[in-house]
Amino acid sequence: MLKKSNKSDAVVTADVLVKVARGMLPFYRAIAGSQSYASAWSRAVVVADLELMRSLLKLAAPQAARQGYGTNAIGYFITYTFPLPVASYTNGTTIPPGLVQFTFSTQVHRRIARAVLPLYRELAFNRNFADALARGIRRGDRKAVASMVRDLVRARGLRSVKIEESGIALLFKYSDSPYPYRNLLFRELD
Repeated sequence: MLKKSNKSDAVVTADVLVKVARGMLPFYRAIAGSQSYASAWSRAVVVADLELMRSLLKLAAPQAARQGYGTNAIGYFITYTFPLPVASYTNGTTIPPGLVQFTFSTQVHRRIARAVLPLYRELAFNRNFADALARGIRRGDRKAVASMVRDLVRARGLRSVKIEESGIALLFKYSDSPYPYRNLLFRELD
């Protein structure tokens, strides 16, 4: 079933998805591949240490380090800038607001990073896939978008895939965590 697309969904393009995915892919590799890196990142998120976040991003993902970034102590956001009408497009992982404060699980984040690596790799290097996903988002085609994402993100913890804010929201819930986590790829709306 197609959802009526709103005006903000019309701006996502393959170029936007490719740029963000290429910038974030090394970061997700570092989180998935290194317990010590992932622990340091989680610590920086929880205590809102932006300087440590910058240092860690520079170490693993220099392109991401040149973007805007921030934390709300339950997750992080890295924002890439683009010409109008896009303006900015953000990627991040967070616990939904209102559930807890000053909590961010290294182990859950590492599982999510491993789960989304195939998606970000495909977006980064397969322009046809990035174009198809962007087209699905613009059209509000929830079924097609969910299918494309689920074909690549096969983690049992993936509970839902939704189109939100000219992007996608992946909800993960693992049995050993009291909180769900969302991996988000979306347009910042003013």
